[in-house]
Amino acid sequence: MSDDQVAVDRDKNPAAEEIADWSRGYVRRHPQASLETLGRQVIMGGRAIRHLVTDIWTGKFPVGEFVHQAAFMVKTSYVPTIAVALPVSATLSIQFGLLAGQVGATSLAGAASGLAVIRQSAPLVTAMLMAAAVGSAICADLGSRTIREEIDAMEVMGVSALRRLVVPRLAAGIIVAMALTGFSCFIGFLAGYLFNVYVQDGTPGSFMATFSSFATAGDLYLAMVKAAVFGTIVTVVACEKGLNTKGGPGGVANSVNATVVASIILLMVVNVGFTEMYTILFPRTTL
Repeated sequence: MSDDQVAVDRDKNPAAEEIADWSRGYVRRHPQASLETLGRQVIMGGRAIRHLVTDIWTGKFPVGEFVHQAAFMVKTSYVPTIAVALPVSATLSIQFGLLAGQVGATSLAGAASGLAVIRQSAPLVTAMLMAAAVGSAICADLGSRTIREEIDAMEVMGVSALRRLVVPRLAAGIIVAMALTGFSCFIGFLAGYLFNVYVQDGTPGSFMATFSSFATAGDLYLAMVKAAVFGTIVTVVACEKGLNTKGGPGGVANSVNATVVASIILLMVVNVGFTEMYTILFPRTTL
């Protein structure tokens, strides 16, 4: 095919050629853009944690903003957390109860559901609800300030946006994530107990005995560490996306969507790593 014919084909279908060019450019740009975004998030997270420690030590930590953000996060996420933790815990209890009945070990239903709730369900439910509710709200707030040039105005006046806006949100995200995880553990335990005893005709004593025998304090410590890390991830990703918003109101919407998606993907990857490391470092030799 000659060059004239190629030019004629492009002239006949310019939209297809534009889409093809954009697709090839996107494939080339996307890995680099992803790495740059991850790098900005790691740098921001490290700086925010460093400023958090130094500000608390020197007494410069903005306590009022921290309390305001923590109250906002709790108000935004505690009802969805309850609404999701109840059916998830009930589903786990039903499935483990049926499995235990099939192998003739109905007395172990409490242990199985308890381990699942404390180790996996409670931290993940809390983290995903924080990513969907809290993370999107943080990103929308900071993104709106960015496109209105409020962040630039703060920097011009010598006020660090990182220390004034990101650090208190980071501290609030960690505390609220740990508190909601503990609350989710209680809700999950209560839902599993009620379903096992009143729906699956289990015995209360057996449920409590196996739960307390198999669910150790180390499992709760793991859940709290997960919650702290998950809260850090959600807050840092939301703040980074919000502070780098471009393109007006449409850019805010895109940043919010990217925040939720990126946070959930990172949470799943980190959760797998935590689970594998805990299993390797603290193996269970007996049942």
